[in-house]
Formats: sequence, structure tokens, C-alpha cells
Amino acid sequence: TDHQHGYGLAGAVTLDLVAVASQNEDGFIRVKSRGFNKLDVIDLTEAEPQQGESTHSASLIRGIAEGFRAKGCDVGGFDAYTASDVLRGSGLSSSAAFEMGVAIILNTEYGCGLDAPALARICQFAENTYFGKPSGLMDQTACSVGSVITIDFRDPASPVVEKVDFDLAKHDYCLCITDTKGSHASLTDEYAAVRQEMEAVAAYFDKPVLREVDESAFYADIAGVREKLGDRAVLRAIHFFADSRRAGALCSAIREDRFEDFLELIVAGGHSSFEYNQNAYSAKNPREQGVSLGLALSQHILEGYGAWRLQGGGFAGTIQAF
Repeated sequence: TDHQHGYGLAGAVTLDLVAVASQNEDGFIRVKSRGFNKLDVIDLTEAEPQQGESTHSASLIRGIAEGFRAKGCDVGGFDAYTASDVLRGSGLSSSAAFEMGVAIILNTEYGCGLDAPALARICQFAENTYFGKPSGLMDQTACSVGSVITIDFRDPASPVVEKVDFDLAKHDYCLCITDTKGSHASLTDEYAAVRQEMEAVAAYFDKPVLREVDESAFYADIAGVREKLGDRAVLRAIHFFADSRRAGALCSAIREDRFEDFLELIVAGGHSSFEYNQNAYSAKNPREQGVSLGLALSQHILEGYGAWRLQGGGFAGTIQAF
């Protein structure tokens, strides 16, 4: 719900992208990533998005450099090698981890002194404007701040971030990330449709995002919204309103040590995401439903003493199991 200025609960997991980097003076950024044959070479004199570069890591690097310059930072070139154990295309924020790695290098090598939320906004700018994915801000914020946090995106230029103490081991639980072997690589249009349909509902009420729409007004005029925008947009808006509230309830359950309530809310959020937000599988390829199958098997195994839900934007990749 971050792209609709919602309220979220996020946690950084024990997977990392690490880099060795050295500042240079020739005005180029060169990044080689383990497991990839291509060396990304960015000429910093070319500030605008380049033809054929979108959806590739080079576009993220260029966009991040321009994001720093837009903030008045005098950044330049560097050479870096990165290695990551974050599963690619899994919904575990591998893009955000890469973005944050590049941002940390520029912030440190050129003494910019930007804080974690500012770095997150630069990374989101690069992903939206240069890479071409209309993501929200939650992944980048979770990567930059770390630990378990709540994030209120009412004002995305200045999100309110609070850390939450959370000890799963105290309750004899752990978080398992299940890789369902699907990839997000070709699903950008599916993610974009979620945001587009939610914003279309907001526009129906003359608002830019759903956070600014009165929920009671939405339900009072649901027939009109349905007629103009279709049923899926209505269902996705229902998910937004409920899931923003649910994130707050999850945070309260953690702080008040109501762990059974936490588990129930995780399952409820997963069902809402599957049934209303409809991001468990791609409608383009119904034969492949790894996320749906992973959830079904997790429910079969864990029902009564655990929790399960799809992870991140869904459609493919990973699920959470407690």
C-alpha cells in the first residue's frame, strides 16, 4: 500500500548485498556484479535516461547519481564489485538492495551526508523514473533503515519511520522465506496495474491516491466505482483500506506481545492480498501458480499453529511462513 501513501510494517532480513568500491576521477561509474557477465558502465555526463537502458541495472545507477545531483550533491565516478545473496526476482527487494548499495557508495565516497530516508527516496526516484517500475517506497526504506519498522507514507517526501522491537525466537517461532521458483522479471505490467487501478479509484473521488479517499464515501458509491472502473479496481481498493489498518494492528500486537493475534493478522492480510488485491499469480499465465501452491501447502502444514502469506508485491517469487 506504500504507493497509495498507506501504512506498512516491514522487516529487513538476514540477506545482504556487499560491495567493494573505489572512487575514480574519470567521470564514469563501473559496476560488476557477481553472477552477471556484463559490466555496467555509466558516463555521468549523460544525465537523462538512455534508450534501451530501462529495466536494466545501468538505469538504476544513472538514476541514483542524478538523484544525488538533484539534492545538490557533487558526486562523481567510482569502480565497484558487488556480491548479493538476495534472490533475484523473488520479492525480497533485490533491486532495492542493489539501489541502496550504489547509494551508500556515492553517499560515503563523496561525503554527501544524506540520512537513510533520503537515500530511500533517491532509490525510489531511480526505480520509477529511470528503471521504469512504478514502485512505492517501502522496500528501499526497509533496506536503508534496517530492523523491523513501521512506515507511515501519508507524506512520502517525509515518511514517519519507527523501529519496533520484535523477538520471534521468544515465542519459539522463526520466519521462513519459501522460494516458489517464479521470477518477477516479466511482471512489471502486472505490478503497474495494481497501482494504476488503485489510483483510478482515487481519481474517481478527485484524489491522487487512496490514502486521501474517505473509506465511507467509497463504500457509499461503490456501485458507481464498479460501473466506471470494473470489479478488480474495486476489490483492490477494498484491500488497500483494510491492509493499511491491518499494518497498524500488527504493530500493536507486536508491542503488546499478543503473538497469536499477530499470526491471525498475518494470515488475514495474506488472504486479502490473494483474494482482493489479486496478486498471487499472473492472469497471463494461469498454469504457473507457484505462490498459490506454496500458500496452499503452507496452510495444510501450518494451520492451527503458524502463519503464511505471500511476500511483497506477489505474482511470483517468495512467500512468508511463520
